Amino acid sequence: MRAISVFDLGIISHEEADELMREKQTLRIEDQINDTLLFCEHPEIVTVGPRARNDGISAPAGYETRPVDRGGGLTWHGPGQIVVYPIVKWDLEGESNVKAVISLLEKWVIDSFATLGIEGKRDERMQGVWIGENKVCSIGLSFLRWTSRHGLTINYDTPAGRVEMVNGCGLDAETTTCLSALNIKITKDEISKALIENILSLNRRLHD
Repeated sequence: MRAISVFDLGIISHEEADELMREKQTLRIEDQINDTLLFCEHPEIVTVGPRARNDGISAPAGYETRPVDRGGGLTWHGPGQIVVYPIVKWDLEGESNVKAVISLLEKWVIDSFATLGIEGKRDERMQGVWIGENKVCSIGLSFLRWTSRHGLTINYDTPAGRVEMVNGCGLDAETTTCLSALNIKITKDEISKALIENILSLNRRLHD
């Protein structure tokens, strides 16, 4: 069972959040703080992971970009999106590889969606959480001494056409979308509350 501290950072630039994540990660590695979840929202930016850079995938014209060291490709950030950064030391049973950690985060979001009457699922095309044929939650982490940085995004009411134009690695444009575009009207506060209510999902062993 892990003790988890939760902080709401409000709207913060990706650069500022990245610096804070690095500071928190160092403190967590040294056991100076509990496992920590940082909730926030970013001004619009597309982060470019190593896979996208290696494959020569870039954001469409008109998007500000920033390189990051988490796994994965392109990730859109902006209004109408919840961002959660888990600064967590993954040392419980069943957390010995990246796939297992990603699975726990996916289950956390799926459980939280279920609380809100939303049927989320996994999809073999890409990690994250999907509704039908569309991805609404992206997950990408980096690790130092098995303590994570970066995290997940949930698109609940993004500006029309923005997140849809940013294709992930191996995904077509418009595959990624937001809940409101799927006629699911849920507020940021409702999703945040559901995530906190289901926080024990991050303590469950994979075989439970």
